[in-house]
Amino acid sequence: MDFLSSLNISGSGLTAQKLRMDIISQNIANAGVTRTENGTPYRRKMVVFSSINGSSFRDMLDRTTAVKTGGVQVKSIVDDQSVLVPVYNPNHPDADEEGYVMLPNVNTAQEMIDMMSASRAYEANITTFNATKAMILKALEIGR
Repeated sequence: MDFLSSLNISGSGLTAQKLRMDIISQNIANAGVTRTENGTPYRRKMVVFSSINGSSFRDMLDRTTAVKTGGVQVKSIVDDQSVLVPVYNPNHPDADEEGYVMLPNVNTAQEMIDMMSASRAYEANITTFNATKAMILKALEIGR
């Protein structure tokens, strides 16, 4: 694998994790939204990743000499279809006939855990990128 492919793989991971952190931030910001543009409560969003070339890790190992690029990409952003949280509040403008308001299915504690995970993955990609950059510089020094 050449150096530029390594940098591209790290770069794709950085881009994917940044989008994941953006979506998590959006979830936290909308944790109390009971009515969106379409009239329903906000639903938690999740990022789905996939390999850029669509192969499994095992396939990548078997074909290391034939594959020049790799990495991760965002396949889609999906709505979490878990149940919404009913809260009794008959004075709320979005309450139903029985007085229940449906709150978003966003658990801020879980979102913070996901944010820490995305942040750690982002840091790991930065570390890999910097290590590759250092190897490139050392390789260039050999030629002097």
